[in-house]
Amino acid sequence: MFDKTMTFSVNQDREQEMKKNLTTIYDALKEKGYNPINQIVGYILSEDPTYITTHNNARALIRHIDRDELLQVLVRSYLVSGDSGNK
Repeated sequence: MFDKTMTFSVNQDREQEMKKNLTTIYDALKEKGYNPINQIVGYILSEDPTYITTHNNARALIRHIDRDELLQVLVRSYLVSGDSGNK
């Protein structure tokens, strides 16, 4: 049995790259008439790339985003608004 808590950290450069790519993916989905939030959530939950359009290379971009890293950034952003810190 393990009593240690796992820690996970994403550096600021990687976070900025993810944000840029996710914005491009969001815009591509919107341009194609999809609900971008629903599609991205579907991808995060299933890791099925067909949730993401190939328009503007969005599907290839989403595959470069590690889901664990993305979830960490999203949770931190939601809970610690305005903090870009490394907690």
